[in-house]
Formats: sequence, C-alpha cells, structure tokens
Amino acid sequence: MAEFLLFALLGGLGVAMVAGPLGSFVVWRRMAYFGDTLAHSALLGVSIGFLLDINMNLAVIFCCVGLALALVAMQRQRMVATDTLLGIMAHSALSLGLVAVALLEIRVDLMSYLFGDLLAVGREDLYWIYGGGLLVLILLKLLWQPLLAITINEELAQVEGVNVALTRLMLMLLIAVVIAIAMKIVGLLLITSLLIIPAASARRLARTPEQMAFGAALVGCLSVAGGLALSWHVDTPAGPSVVVIALLIFILLYTIPSKQNQ
Repeated sequence: MAEFLLFALLGGLGVAMVAGPLGSFVVWRRMAYFGDTLAHSALLGVSIGFLLDINMNLAVIFCCVGLALALVAMQRQRMVATDTLLGIMAHSALSLGLVAVALLEIRVDLMSYLFGDLLAVGREDLYWIYGGGLLVLILLKLLWQPLLAITINEELAQVEGVNVALTRLMLMLLIAVVIAIAMKIVGLLLITSLLIIPAASARRLARTPEQMAFGAALVGCLSVAGGLALSWHVDTPAGPSVVVIALLIFILLYTIPSKQNQ
C-alpha cells in the first residue's frame, strides 16, 4: 500500500474511533447545531493560525474552545434563545474566517479546509489525531457516567451530586477538540456528519449506550475504509466520499427490519 494511502487510512480510522462514541452524545443530546457552530468557527482558527504563524491544530483547538466557553457564558445571560445564539455565532465565525483569509497575503487552499484533504494526511497529522484522540477517549471514559446521567435527566443528576454545568462544559470542549483533529479528514463543512451519521446508524441496532458508542465507532471506520476505496477507484474527493459511504450504511441499516419492531 502506498504510504499516503496508509496515512490516510490510519488518520481516518483514528478520527472515526473517537467521533463515534462522542457523536453518540451529540445525537442523544440533540447537539448537531452546536457541532456545526464549532465547525464553522474552526475556519477562524485556521486564519488565526496563518496570521500568527502558529500550529494550525492548536489555533483551531483554541478558537473552538474559546467559542464553546463564550457560548456557555452567553447561555447563562439568557438574552436570546440558544438556537438563535448558535446561528449568530456559526455564521459570524465563518464569515470572519473567510474575511480574515481573504486579507492574508499568502495563498490559502480553502477547499481543503472546507471539504477535507484526507489523502494529504502526513505523519505529523497522525501524531495530532492519535494524541488528541487518546486524550478525548480517556476523558470520555472518566466522564461516561456523569454524561449519561445529565443526558437522561439533568435535574435528577444534580440531585445525585453531578456537577451538571461542568460536565456539560467538558462535553463541549471534547467536541471542540474532535472537530480540530478531524478538520483535515472530512473538512469543516462535513465534520458534524462524521459525528452524527455513524451514531445514528448504530442507534438502529444498539440496545445499550455502550453498544451504540462501539457501533458508531465501527460504522465510522467502515465509512472511512469505504470512502477511501471509492476515492481511489472512482477519483472522487476523499472527505465527501467518506460521508457518502456513511450515508449508504445509514440507509441500509434503516431499511433492514428491526427486531424491536417485530
């Protein structure tokens, strides 16, 4: 196997194994719009990285984390509805990023950031993907029970001693880190699909939260492998090809009669 294909496969699998379990909470808590908001803000992080000449992954992580913290602070003020606030922040961050990129004196390939450049994943990218992914999985393991508790019922979780605000904030920060490390795989405009579609597919067959998390990771890995194969044989964009395969798996699973409905 060519080295660039091996790196692409390893990078995609690394992101899928992290995005699957975390995406389960995105589906359970209906946070898809929040994921889109963070993904759009990542372009602002890209422009900041170019402007300050710092590592792109760090710049995106800091920008996404900053936006997540700002969102939490604004939610507490309750000046506007959360969905309205998310819409304002998503499109404002994306527009600021595009304007900032346009003002830079260097040429930036926006297509690779918007739709991913999976075949350009290198050795250094793998360090970021697996290092950041391992950190996210460790924190997710430690926070698993509190996250499940606040997902089922926040008031009851608070009575049981769970710090609801901190747990919710940690979930937002984990999503921000995953978006930063997945940016090169499927692009800023498609990141949320890698969080949502595999988790929604696994939900069809899973009977426990743990089964759904594992199933989402498995569907994500199959999507990456299938998307790369499609891109290689048909010469289609790698990032969107991964999402298309994930969609096909989703459709296939939902056309199969479920035992729960029999």
